[in-house]
Amino acid sequence: MGVLKKFEQRLEGLVNGTFAKVFKSEVQPVEIAGALQRECDNNATIWNRDRTVVPNDFIVELSTPDFERLSPYSGQLGDELAGMVRDYAKQQRYTFMGPIKVHLEKADDLDTGLYRVRSRTLASSSSQQGGPGGGAAAPVAPQGGRPGGYGYPPSAAPAGAPPMPAAPPPGGRPGGYGYPPAGGAQRPPAAGGRTRHWIEINGTRHQISRATLVLGRSTDADVRIDDPGVSRRHCEIRTGTPSTIQDLGSTNGIVVDGQHTTRATLRDGSRIVVGSTTIIYRQAEG
Repeated sequence: MGVLKKFEQRLEGLVNGTFAKVFKSEVQPVEIAGALQRECDNNATIWNRDRTVVPNDFIVELSTPDFERLSPYSGQLGDELAGMVRDYAKQQRYTFMGPIKVHLEKADDLDTGLYRVRSRTLASSSSQQGGPGGGAAAPVAPQGGRPGGYGYPPSAAPAGAPPMPAAPPPGGRPGGYGYPPAGGAQRPPAAGGRTRHWIEINGTRHQISRATLVLGRSTDADVRIDDPGVSRRHCEIRTGTPSTIQDLGSTNGIVVDGQHTTRATLRDGSRIVVGSTTIIYRQAEG
């Protein structure tokens, strides 16, 4: 059984179903949990062949209505989400530099049902990894960076840890929300390499083998989505450098990485919402 499914089942039994009533808003706990998993994946930093470090301190920004609805349960929900991150990290063989914490915050610029996830790596003074125990966490940042700022990877490891490279090796990512790639631009594909593109819908992978892919409720769409909130020809993904998504005049529009839009650039891990269906865009070299 997957980590997200276990998390969902645990949540169903909490507070005699209280969470089930609270989460009638568009934001579902399993969506937040999935976003935390992607935040770990997108900000994993390879230290050596046996150790990959991921953020351990997360902020989930919610719209005012969703925050007011969830804030009475923020402590318990935060603990459950932290436990889910710990389980996922164990499954992926990720490690942490300190205790895992998940906080909820209000963001006035978000509409109901939309959210953002930010993360940072905090080093525990006792150098313990994972788990809620250990000493107080101390923020670390690179030279010239803002101490404790979200979006910055650690500049030094705790005592006894292997040294961290000045930049991630090929295939690695700098840690943190919004942290730019080395050199200020994405690395172009290797000469002669080929980038593969696909989307994931409810755990099912759909390869993108052509330059364009139309998603919609119609049987004529390249990928059919059986969702009453999805138009017959809802949107179109165009692969390239970069890949993009375009709304095709749908009734309910599209949401890309938490933002309502008609056109957006896609990156590996981009979260697309059409109707009540979530689509994850993926790309990889090779």
